[in-house]
Amino acid sequence: MTVSSTSFVCRELDLEQGLLLIGGPEFDFDSFPALAEQFLKQIDATVVERELNADLHVWLVDFEGCRLMLKGEHYAGSLWLEWLSPDDSETLAFLATLLTG
Repeated sequence: MTVSSTSFVCRELDLEQGLLLIGGPEFDFDSFPALAEQFLKQIDATVVERELNADLHVWLVDFEGCRLMLKGEHYAGSLWLEWLSPDDSETLAFLATLLTG
């Protein structure tokens, strides 16, 4: 599966849970890295660390000095960012504004 160039959008922002659900192209297990890199390029973030847990990709990313978790689960077709601390809620809210469709 090839990931086409597209924009990503905010599907939902849940600051109580510290989640930003992201809408974008469909992906599978093998295409997640290309999709995630494309998303990180769109928001100008960088990868710090990558982890693979069965069917879940978990990447620690840096956005302007703020560390967030980028997660992708291909069976559900879900892509989301999670904060590491409630102190990061403003950053998550800001990212949601960047991802308006």
